[in-house]
Amino acid sequence: MGTKGASKGYLLFTMSITKTNLITGGAGFLGSHLTEYLLNKNEEVICLDNLFTGNKNNLKKWANNPNFEFIRHDITEPIYLEVEKIWHLACPASPIHYQHNPIKTAKTSFLGTYNMLGLAKRLNAKILFTSTSEIYGDPEIHPQPESYRGNVNPIGIRSCYDEGKRIAETLCFDYKREHNLDVKVARIFNTYGPRMVPNDGRVISNFICQALRNEDLTIYGTGDQTRSFCFVTDLIDGLVRLMNSDISGPVNIGNPEELKIIDVARIISKKIPNSRNIIFKNLPLDDPLQRKPCIELATKKLGWEPKVSLEEGLDITINFFKDFFANN
Repeated sequence: MGTKGASKGYLLFTMSITKTNLITGGAGFLGSHLTEYLLNKNEEVICLDNLFTGNKNNLKKWANNPNFEFIRHDITEPIYLEVEKIWHLACPASPIHYQHNPIKTAKTSFLGTYNMLGLAKRLNAKILFTSTSEIYGDPEIHPQPESYRGNVNPIGIRSCYDEGKRIAETLCFDYKREHNLDVKVARIFNTYGPRMVPNDGRVISNFICQALRNEDLTIYGTGDQTRSFCFVTDLIDGLVRLMNSDISGPVNIGNPEELKIIDVARIISKKIPNSRNIIFKNLPLDDPLQRKPCIELATKKLGWEPKVSLEEGLDITINFFKDFFANN
């Protein structure tokens, strides 16, 4: 609040206008970074999370922030709140977690998205849904543009997540067509950074944690399969730009720099001197052999491209995990 001016002895005050944001999955890796970004912009944030993979420790520094509220809630059940923007991020995103209870994962994608779209319709609120590069499956087109319809096994062990996100996208665009809802869909590619879950089995967190524990670095398959890794602050910037844009998408948000998994392991082993050997295990069923986003749409329509290099991002992430293990 600040003084704008004076007239006839009266002081006129202005207050920054806050916007109320609902973030599902707000205690998770991406959700906590989005929470931080919005609170730093003096916006109000309501965070929903059932804490299956999310962690309240990710949010504790905002516990006394008057613009922040946490609600423990499972989005497969409806909830009624008054908000202006809905950021729908909630869903287990690593194979270890989403395969733990595949039926629940599918319900989270379908019922959770259905409930959030219903809330957005009632409030006439904007809603951004975070879909995934997994909707492309094991792609036959490389890199993957948004027009590519994918190569997904609909009955495989990963399908609870892949097909769950695909039906959630369907719901989003049906609500847009039928109810003229302001819907945004982001297809997120591999993302890394501080607040990743140590035991979730993702490539970068897995390698870093194994190296810091002086364990062998485990590669599944030959290591020649490729991924593209986007640092979390770049990802959040892309989501914010999409939410504030006049397009619905879907839009790929990811880093187009493609790396072999074995090369990522070697980079991390050099950065952590006590790393041991690299060992190889069988590739999990339906694991994609290559993944790289085409980001022409994001660049053209959102003015977005990643800025943080892999070297810089890895250094930040390694320091996070060093602190994590020192204090846990």
